[in-house]
Amino acid sequence: MKIGIIKERKSPPDRRVVFTPKQLSELQKSYENLSFIVEPSDIRIFSDEHYRQEGITVSEDLSECEVLLGVKEVPINALIPNKSYFFFSHTIKKQDYNRALLKAILDKNIQLYDHEVITKENGARLIGFGRYAGIVGAYNGFRLLGKRHAIFDLPKVENLADYEEVKAELNKISLPGIKIVLTGRGKVAKGAREILEHLNIKEVNVNDFLNNAYDEAVFTNIGVLDYNKSKDGTDIDLKAFFTDPRPYTSNFMRFAQVADMFIAGHFYGDNAPFLFTRQDAKHPDFKIKLVADVSCDIDGPVASTIRPSTIAEPFYAYDAQSETETDYMNLDAIGVMAVDNLPCELPKDASEGFGEMFAKHVIPAFFNGDKDGILQRARMTTNGTLTKNYEYLEDFVAGKE
Repeated sequence: MKIGIIKERKSPPDRRVVFTPKQLSELQKSYENLSFIVEPSDIRIFSDEHYRQEGITVSEDLSECEVLLGVKEVPINALIPNKSYFFFSHTIKKQDYNRALLKAILDKNIQLYDHEVITKENGARLIGFGRYAGIVGAYNGFRLLGKRHAIFDLPKVENLADYEEVKAELNKISLPGIKIVLTGRGKVAKGAREILEHLNIKEVNVNDFLNNAYDEAVFTNIGVLDYNKSKDGTDIDLKAFFTDPRPYTSNFMRFAQVADMFIAGHFYGDNAPFLFTRQDAKHPDFKIKLVADVSCDIDGPVASTIRPSTIAEPFYAYDAQSETETDYMNLDAIGVMAVDNLPCELPKDASEGFGEMFAKHVIPAFFNGDKDGILQRARMTTNGTLTKNYEYLEDFVAGKE
């Protein structure tokens, strides 16, 4: 079996890659009938020569490869018909900007496997860049804090070599006595927690966070049961909430009234309550002045996130009273970090972590008959049609919605 590692062609450039040179070398040694061809790239974090040094073929010709692996969407004109592709297609939520891409994939008889739906049987994701989004997002939040209050000046992550240098920079700063609320319990939130814990910020429980004052920086990590409540006053049922969140309303304002900084690392599902609305942000008791929105759902559950920001210009501010954007140094407004491609800032570590997960969970499925259904669940298209789990996209592809 031959697998191709494709060049990332989406703009802005993404330096990440599915596998590092070392990982490909180890996989070729582990699987007798497996080999890789790497498409040349002057963008990715590992050079063509790095791959050659590990004995990996580097070639423009990927015609012999049955499977092609990438990270971001492949431009339509670069898609090779009748191949199997793995990449983040950003189509499963009917993202309109990729409608033409999904139609082209079907027209070109491509088998698409989306990284986002490589899951366990229970739906839990097996691979992704979430941890690194959380790491970089939390770091960027503190970078914004330092800039707004002129208390320290952290460099951009993209100018640092790796995660070790990120931690080394954090070792140089001291934080004021602020209260930080972190939402989420998944990979993104765990990545953000790594930064909070590296800074030795004290973790406190919800009750103490809401009721106590502190001289030192503290954080609390809250989940769905903490920032939502039932509309009828009954106890919130987690399983019922995930099945249908409409009978529930946000209980986040109690945190917004005491927190200085909010790191959004939660997953937001359809029909779930917004954490805080534009009206909430206008309330005189609303205290949060800095939001590091790693989840980055635009004009949604976090009212201050009115647009994504960029790695080049990661910060802006939200004026709650006028509901408009303003300069991020405006201390009367809510400072916002809402970069939507955070792992790109840490390409080496992110690639290594992604490759480890892909090697562990996906590569074996090619050789064990897909006994755990990994490939079956991730396969979105085959023989020019959508597979059963993704038939809900038919009207979307046809442009009927």
